[in-house]
Amino acid sequence: MPAFCRDCLTEFEPARRCPACASPRTLSHPELFDLSIAHMDCDAFYASVEKRDNPELDGKPVIIGGGRRGVVSTACYIARIRGVHSAMPMFQALKLCPEAVIIKPRMEAYVEASRAIRAMMEELTPAIEPLSLDEAFLDMTGTAQLHGAPPAVMLGRLVRRMKTELGLTGSIGLSHNKFLAKVASDLDKPNGFSVIGTHETADFLRDRPVKLIWGVGAVTQAALDKAGIRTFSDLLRWEQADLVARFGGMGGRLWHLARGQDRRRISAHAPVKSISKETTFGDDTSNLEVLDGHIWRLAEQVSDRAKAKGMAGRVVTLKLKRSNHSLLSRRVALRDPTQLADRIYRTARDLFDQVGNQGPYRLIGCGLSNLIDAKESDLSGDLLDPSAVQRGKAERATDTIRDKYGSRAIIKGRSLR
Repeated sequence: MPAFCRDCLTEFEPARRCPACASPRTLSHPELFDLSIAHMDCDAFYASVEKRDNPELDGKPVIIGGGRRGVVSTACYIARIRGVHSAMPMFQALKLCPEAVIIKPRMEAYVEASRAIRAMMEELTPAIEPLSLDEAFLDMTGTAQLHGAPPAVMLGRLVRRMKTELGLTGSIGLSHNKFLAKVASDLDKPNGFSVIGTHETADFLRDRPVKLIWGVGAVTQAALDKAGIRTFSDLLRWEQADLVARFGGMGGRLWHLARGQDRRRISAHAPVKSISKETTFGDDTSNLEVLDGHIWRLAEQVSDRAKAKGMAGRVVTLKLKRSNHSLLSRRVALRDPTQLADRIYRTARDLFDQVGNQGPYRLIGCGLSNLIDAKESDLSGDLLDPSAVQRGKAERATDTIRDKYGSRAIIKGRSLR
């Protein structure tokens, strides 16, 4: 049975300790050197970056998120032991872990760390499909001859480099398809490495809960519970046609996943479907001037991201959450796509005016979707708004100045509201 040491990467026959360095961190599996589909997931990424950059946080529970009205973005493992988890309301997290250190997100630091990790991945394979800043699929098929080592060993080298060069840890899942690789990466966190082989797939899945399936949230889980489906064994009792009749397209996917089948390929060029930003207020507000300022800032942030990606969108969306947590969402399709902050803002503001001020609001968001290449954007102008072309030219000029002198070189007055 093949095995290797996760510390020194020596390959050997299975043993309790590595024969080269005596480390107990060894990994063995009958298919270890045959599998090539992997998922790497950083461990408590945002919190880990903060702890790396500030050693005084070592040993303390750390929560990344907004104020008491916001939600948890990431919690370190010390806080997770207390029951804190991502997307939990901040007030609830503080009840569970009152001594936690709360840190506002520093996206620029997380993006920088993510880019460094991505560069390391690109040395292993060009077939990388990022899911977010802190996780990605890798297809290592055919790379053993290039690197002179099996994919498993090269993945071990990746996380070792992440630890030694970046001060960050990640967990690896290795299997024969994307679904099982993602499941495996969560089996032994943090700093884990788990393998699910072809021949053990059926036994591994049989009695596990269907919530392991990525995308099965509370609503889908409730529908499955209603149908008496709680484990993969329950799914196996259903005919494919019956699952499709009950759950639509999701039913067909469930039938295949129950058997450990996933034909999706790792796509290095998976399209971005939307760009959005939102903010949660410290206090509920109905103040139109304050809300207008937020709409502008969100539109500007969405525009910046669209420009950075070289994309433009045909659909603008406005999202509002009232003080009772009820949601209002409005969207409109533009005649031609845009990436300009001015146009996104004016469209979102029109949507807000159509809703009417039904506040107070606790959250507001703005988004751009139905994305295409930016070369096809903002070509025809707006016949109903002759000054739109001039505002667009002014915005492009502003972008040029900011690129040269910094993002604070020119600031619109409405962004200060």
